Amino acid sequence: MPASRPPRRPASHCLAMIRFLLRFLGLCLLATAFFFLVYDGTKSIANQQLVTMKVAEVWAMVDQDSLNLAQTWLKQTAMWAWDPFLQKIFNLPVWIVLAFAAMILILLGRKKKPLIGYARN
Repeated sequence: MPASRPPRRPASHCLAMIRFLLRFLGLCLLATAFFFLVYDGTKSIANQQLVTMKVAEVWAMVDQDSLNLAQTWLKQTAMWAWDPFLQKIFNLPVWIVLAFAAMILILLGRKKKPLIGYARN
């Protein structure tokens, strides 16, 4: 008797799981961005001047070696974009970068709007 295969899940089920994962990661990043916004706000109030944590500072706290590797790799592969664009991203406040990444992930994971007027197969 041949071994029976488990039933295959429809492609729409797999896409729904990926969309859920994207939305979940986006919401986690959004919560982290809000945490850093509140952190920067409280430090700014305490110091009576604007204080922000930059992307490079937070990345260096997490793993200094990977930050150095990423910066040298970007300098070698995209030298034309390092000074005018990419270096400025490392100097942005971390909550802005996290909120932007969260927005992209949430938009990629949103549910499709139902079509009006005809059935979708």
